[in-house]
Amino acid sequence: MGPAARRADGRRTRGGACLKLRLLTVGKAPPWIDAGFAEYAGRLPRENALELHLVSPRRGQTDEQRLLAAARPRETVAIFDRRGQPLDSPAFANLLSRWRQAGRDVALVIGGADGFAAASRASAAHVLSLSALTFPHQLARLVVAEQVYRAWTILSGHPYHR
Repeated sequence: MGPAARRADGRRTRGGACLKLRLLTVGKAPPWIDAGFAEYAGRLPRENALELHLVSPRRGQTDEQRLLAAARPRETVAIFDRRGQPLDSPAFANLLSRWRQAGRDVALVIGGADGFAAASRASAAHVLSLSALTFPHQLARLVVAEQVYRAWTILSGHPYHR
């Protein structure tokens, strides 16, 4: 990698290769989902970390409102919704590469059972679809973690994606 650099938030990177992802979701998951998420997130290098952030219920707020409010102002927001853009793994890897080169942190947001309203989809930087199939949001967090790891392996030339 290239020489050390600094991101806009002051963190050091190597050649602009730092990408911090937060996966925002609601609700607890069964232990096997948590274990699978931890397995894939743990395989990623620290400079390309994936962090799970569970939003808590609040009176008077929907899951959608709580999820979108949890995104930080400097994060690029990408939501997963069945009406989103379908990507294959190489295209998702390319998207992560563009985010990494831009030096922005990213909030990946998995909605609840009702998905996202049109206004929320319009306000997000990216609206992505995991599949034409419907997944429970707990399982979707595991699928996203695996796809982030797969994208990293594609970008780094690792043989995991073949």
